[in-house]
Amino acid sequence: MTKINKLDLLVSIYIFCIAVSELMGAKTFPLLTLGTFKLNSSVAIFVFPIIFSINDVITEVYGKQRARSVIKVSLLIIFLLFCFSLLATYLPSSTRFLSSEKAYDEVFSKSARLSAASLLAFGFADFLDVYIFSRLRERFGKKRLWLRTNVSNFISQFTDTTVFMFLAFYALGTAFTDNFSFIFSLILPYWLLKCFMSVVETPLVYLGVKWLKEKNEN
Repeated sequence: MTKINKLDLLVSIYIFCIAVSELMGAKTFPLLTLGTFKLNSSVAIFVFPIIFSINDVITEVYGKQRARSVIKVSLLIIFLLFCFSLLATYLPSSTRFLSSEKAYDEVFSKSARLSAASLLAFGFADFLDVYIFSRLRERFGKKRLWLRTNVSNFISQFTDTTVFMFLAFYALGTAFTDNFSFIFSLILPYWLLKCFMSVVETPLVYLGVKWLKEKNEN
């Protein structure tokens, strides 16, 4: 049976999560209701913590330079997906595809603002995640992986959520206080949900690090 390089498989999962968040993340679903407050979430909530956890695994085993290289590739993929989506929705459809054209365009067309917000927020947060994790590793060495993972994830995911929400939803014709109140109401629950998912997935970081180290020791 053909062997698959473990790092290649991990990067493939990372790219899969990127593609899912970009292509399918626009869908939201009801998560829970607290009194009159209803919390909804994007389906991308299931893959975002995995993205940052994989960053930490690669940084722990291969170092920050390798992790940054993976991030750069992922940013290129986001950009190419956006460009190809524009091309695919711009091209006229054949007669056979006319009945599906409207649904196809609705699914794959994205506004330039939302795509730019996603690209900038994700890129900045991912590099920040690697930086914080690396600095904590210098401080604690190989100890307290759970702490290094969650601290870096909490901060980077707050940055990702905040930057995206402000770039995507800030209304230029509206007062700053009104903008801040509305955007913060989006940021806080979504960030807390990401933090919860990060904690739940912490054991996967330990398993991933052990898995890659076994490969290096063979």
